[in-house]
Amino acid sequence: MNANKVIYAAHERLSMDNGWKFYPGDIPFPEIKGQDNTYNNAKAGKSWGAAAPEFDDSHWRVLNLPHDWSVESAYDSTENPNQGYRKRGIGWYRRSFTLDPADKGKHLELQFDGIATNCTVWVNGTLMHRNFCGYTSFYIDISSMAHYGNVPNNIAIRVDAVPQEGWWYEGAGIYRHTWLVKQSPVHIITDGVFAQPIKTHAGAWVIPVEATIENSSKTNAGITVVSSVWDNSGKRVASATANGTVQPLDQAITHLQIQVSNPQLWTLENPVLYTVQTIIQQDGRPTDTVSTTCGFRTIQFRADSGFFLNDQWVKIKGTCNHQDHAGVGVAVPDALWDFRIKKLKEIGVNANRCSHNPPSNEFLEACDRNGILVMDENRNFNVSPEYQRQLEWMVRRDRNHPSIILWSVFNEEPMQATENGYEMVRRMSAVVKRLDTTRPVTAAQSDGLFTPLNVSDAVDVVGFNYQQDSYEPYHKLHPNKPITSSEDVSGLMNRGEYVNDPVKHTLAAYDENKPGWGEIHRTAWKKIAEKPYVAGCFIWTGFDYRGEPQPFEWPSASSSFGIMDVCGFPKTAYYIHQAQWVPASQPVLHFMPHWNWPADSIGKKIKVMVMSNADKVKLVLNGKLIGEQQVDPYMMNNFEVPYHPGTLEAFGYKNNKQVSHFVAETTGEPVKLELIPYRDTLAGNGTDATPVNVMVRDAKGRPVETANMKLVFEISGAGTIIGMGNGNHNNHEPEKGNEYSLYNGLAQVIIQSKANSQGQVVLTVKGEGLQTASVVIIVKETVGIPAVQ
Repeated sequence: MNANKVIYAAHERLSMDNGWKFYPGDIPFPEIKGQDNTYNNAKAGKSWGAAAPEFDDSHWRVLNLPHDWSVESAYDSTENPNQGYRKRGIGWYRRSFTLDPADKGKHLELQFDGIATNCTVWVNGTLMHRNFCGYTSFYIDISSMAHYGNVPNNIAIRVDAVPQEGWWYEGAGIYRHTWLVKQSPVHIITDGVFAQPIKTHAGAWVIPVEATIENSSKTNAGITVVSSVWDNSGKRVASATANGTVQPLDQAITHLQIQVSNPQLWTLENPVLYTVQTIIQQDGRPTDTVSTTCGFRTIQFRADSGFFLNDQWVKIKGTCNHQDHAGVGVAVPDALWDFRIKKLKEIGVNANRCSHNPPSNEFLEACDRNGILVMDENRNFNVSPEYQRQLEWMVRRDRNHPSIILWSVFNEEPMQATENGYEMVRRMSAVVKRLDTTRPVTAAQSDGLFTPLNVSDAVDVVGFNYQQDSYEPYHKLHPNKPITSSEDVSGLMNRGEYVNDPVKHTLAAYDENKPGWGEIHRTAWKKIAEKPYVAGCFIWTGFDYRGEPQPFEWPSASSSFGIMDVCGFPKTAYYIHQAQWVPASQPVLHFMPHWNWPADSIGKKIKVMVMSNADKVKLVLNGKLIGEQQVDPYMMNNFEVPYHPGTLEAFGYKNNKQVSHFVAETTGEPVKLELIPYRDTLAGNGTDATPVNVMVRDAKGRPVETANMKLVFEISGAGTIIGMGNGNHNNHEPEKGNEYSLYNGLAQVIIQSKANSQGQVVLTVKGEGLQTASVVIIVKETVGIPAVQ
């Protein structure tokens, strides 16, 4: 071995999230005049204004990422209703960091997971990148122009959130993670390993590993590539080796085949994950290593019988979802993805459509861990080189996730019924299949299925948006074409509201409201469940989201389509789908509304909707039988009950045996609060977070679902409040701070741990006329992700 040859450490991926400086607004560039300035302006390393390394940013706000400046702003009736009446505009971010002289010669890469919406990035005074999609990551090689030692490196980013890619709330700013990656000059490129297990026709399992190696050194590099598969106990179960050569400033693709015997399968109930570790060796020593996860599973869409996972029939019971959450906007802490996915799984949901854009990688990892199928969706319907690059990025980044079962190339495009649309999808499908042939391509089509040549002719699985009456005629015309609902329902309701009131902008939660294009939850599922050739559904939506406040506008600022509200509090639709989707072996019984009505309602009939997966339900008020009904598995059961204060009970029966019981009582006045953290421990890394739900109760401990009052929050110890919400789409209270109101008995606070902390967080809540309540969350000392200083 050459004694002068440097052997570099393994792959380092360091967080860049902390210590950014932020300026809300634009900083105009100075006008360039004069010979020297004009000459210098045309040279690398010379930028002006806030892009210049020497710019004075000492008065700027210091913050940590992810960050959404839009959610921090006040509601404004003059802003765009589809963006949730929140100002977006322009903002600047700056950050400096130093590099050890030992890093000289390494491949150095800045990675930005997501910036809303467009951005321009300067590094050390040189314009390095422009990004034109708020949902697409980008990577910047700074190896050739980095500074080392005491000379700092400067990043300046101008974020332009004025352009809109969607018709929903998109946020503003650097709302996903940022990274600095250090690698050997001979290294695996970012997203450069594809290791998706395949079951051969003979029934054996093989992982065809494709590794793209780059050489930024000055000489040819002889390499050995070793890929190993590790199970979740840390045991290596198989490996393969290949050799190759990479020319200077070039790339080479190495292919390996790893045979794996009798792996545990990735299933919805037991989503077993394996790790593929790929190591680059030179002269017998490792120079770079990348680990990816994978799952052993097969998928198939059949035209006559729907979707199969591991050769087992599965009806897809999915929801569409945007990526914002109460209190935090689109700057969602990683831990909240698990919270949201598990809330969906409680309903019986087994699939998620990423609407209408690629999600964060952390979201997909959560789907892998929790056993949720995913339709991964491209944002922009465009075949220009730039937008094909965005599509390629999505497939490259995401193709190792076992949760993904479909690539969707668009949503509801005007050209979907035309030959032009067909040609565009044909080209986009080819882009996908050059990178991944293990999953089918679809498109969410809302029209034009029966024109002579349309996009459905260019996809593998036809996606139907709100065309449920077309399932049967299309299937008859195309009996060999697999089909699925890609979007349906759009039912409208507000949690805890039981009267449609256009003046107050409230929508009754009886599953009776829908827009002209949509369906109610109950009938939509019936149209899918009774057709075996329809693979399943993706309901619009699992959660409410900011923007699209249909059928209203101001003061309504968020949607009402969700099965749950923006906090994840259940609406009636939550229990409807539980009754439809949860197996009868797990009894479901719930009814609505609450049983707190004013004195002038006594004797008046109240509509009571009972949701159950039993055979029969019985309703009893104050010990007196109201009625019995056989359960309607689609439409649920309705009773007209003359209101009298007291106790309303429902009983569910299976084979004439009681299997479930649900009760609602007329309560007293609200007197005390209960705080319910989703998790009672946090990692002390400064990024871990948990929702804490706030519930109000009467003197007997019964929830008061009609309570609406102001709360004051106090927090001490190793955590901080990063957002608040209550699910009220008409509420305009600031989501940052320490005061917020209950809405129909509930509110939510998001608690995040402090960096390098341990001990406990104490959250205390006060309200006028209410007993003060506190909850303790333990914060454990944790070795966090290595970070750039």
